[in-house]
Amino acid sequence: MINEYLDVLIIGAGLSGIGAACHLTKSCPTKSFAILEGRERMGGTWDLFQYPGIRSDSDMYTLGYNFKPWTNPKAIADGPSILSYIKETAQENNIDKHIRYQQKVKSANWSNKDALWTVSIEDASTGKEKTISCNFFLSCAGYYSYESGYQPEFKGKKDFGGSIIHPQDWPKDLNYKNKKVVVIGSGATAVTIVPAMTDKAKHVTMLQRSPTYMMSLPAKDDSINKLRKYLPEKLVYRIARTRNVALSMGTYQISRRFPEKTKEFLLAQVEKQLGPNYDMKHFTPTYNPWDERLCAVTNGDLFKAINNNKASVVTGHIDKFTKKGILLESGESLEADIIITATGLNVQMLGGIELSVDNRKFNITEKMLYKGVLIEGLPNLGLVFGYTNASWTLKADLVSEYVCRLINQMDRKDMRQCTPINADKSVHHSPFLDMRSGYVQRALNKVPQQGSHLPWKLYQNYAFDMAMLRLGKMNDGIIRFSHPTSENAGVSSERKVETLMQ
Repeated sequence: MINEYLDVLIIGAGLSGIGAACHLTKSCPTKSFAILEGRERMGGTWDLFQYPGIRSDSDMYTLGYNFKPWTNPKAIADGPSILSYIKETAQENNIDKHIRYQQKVKSANWSNKDALWTVSIEDASTGKEKTISCNFFLSCAGYYSYESGYQPEFKGKKDFGGSIIHPQDWPKDLNYKNKKVVVIGSGATAVTIVPAMTDKAKHVTMLQRSPTYMMSLPAKDDSINKLRKYLPEKLVYRIARTRNVALSMGTYQISRRFPEKTKEFLLAQVEKQLGPNYDMKHFTPTYNPWDERLCAVTNGDLFKAINNNKASVVTGHIDKFTKKGILLESGESLEADIIITATGLNVQMLGGIELSVDNRKFNITEKMLYKGVLIEGLPNLGLVFGYTNASWTLKADLVSEYVCRLINQMDRKDMRQCTPINADKSVHHSPFLDMRSGYVQRALNKVPQQGSHLPWKLYQNYAFDMAMLRLGKMNDGIIRFSHPTSENAGVSSERKVETLMQ
């Protein structure tokens, strides 16, 4: 039995979900909506992760919302500051009252007859199940499972005499004072944790299978902070945002076109901070820049920790865990009291929700994404998915704006459903993300695909996406606006064809 109807249902009260709700409130003010959050608090990633030093690896002038200036002097912000920003945004836009916590969405079924999603929910606080119906379903659940992180199987794991911790499950009472710590991994999480733990730990070792490209960035942007003395915050934010978007796009394009020159530059700036006597094999990847995401090293803290002998980097493959630490295939042993497995995330789309159409399972992995937002052949469902080569929120804002345009377009046409249909046989399927990162490779059989050309192809380009999502035509012959089948029953055949082609 359906207990309630809402025009729009948003899944996830993190950075994307709060942003989407703000856009919806502004652009579709008459629409009823709710945000369903599986956890007890808002904030998503920035509330979930509690490991030392947690911070953004993108500047906040682009990770922040396009409608709310980031006023903190730190451009590369810590987790608590980002969480406060999200909460402040929700409060300022009266989003708080629309959030329903501890609501675990289990499944969603689309009815072609009624043009409705029926969403099945379990209330974690009571264990009771209920259903909500909505016309548009928007997933802001991100791309990974909040239940647990990715844990490879290490031989001898049970033999280790110390603590083994994944950053996603960081204990609040962890005592690492004067402890020997080994952090497995070389991604953004490891690069953050290693220098942050050197304040108390005896020594911290970053153990990596292969190096990652890194670049030192200042936590504060002095030039932007100086502008604040003379210009309004909104204007300063716009200047910083525009500049950083241009720099980000330019850097990425140069990296892809001139990989060897980019590699030389990145390695030179690392060597400058570590000194000529440091063995650069630990910071020299075998792949080209941006085949995997570039890691930001705030204020060069990792390099400073290495120079101060508080941290070190070891490159090698693990043979097994031992009672006192880790044995590498090379025969080298690493002693440890604590092992941190910064080994990545478990990729999960739509928060693990099971989708069906007319009570028949719908497999999104066989379908392409339309404009990076809608799923081929599936009505009235949007995915908010950010960039891999730039700040997440840049794309999230554009997607939310586009969804609002789509909802308003249906109202103007007096239609209740919109479906992207691919009738072009020349479009070939390809992987959703073109990156070598472990979490991406593990996810290829869990996510939708992209196509060989527009509007099914993803370009990871903010200027291009802005033109397509914010300014592009709504009637492109691919997105079909229509009535539900129950309403079509009384419509003439000629009118049905007209409806489908609008």
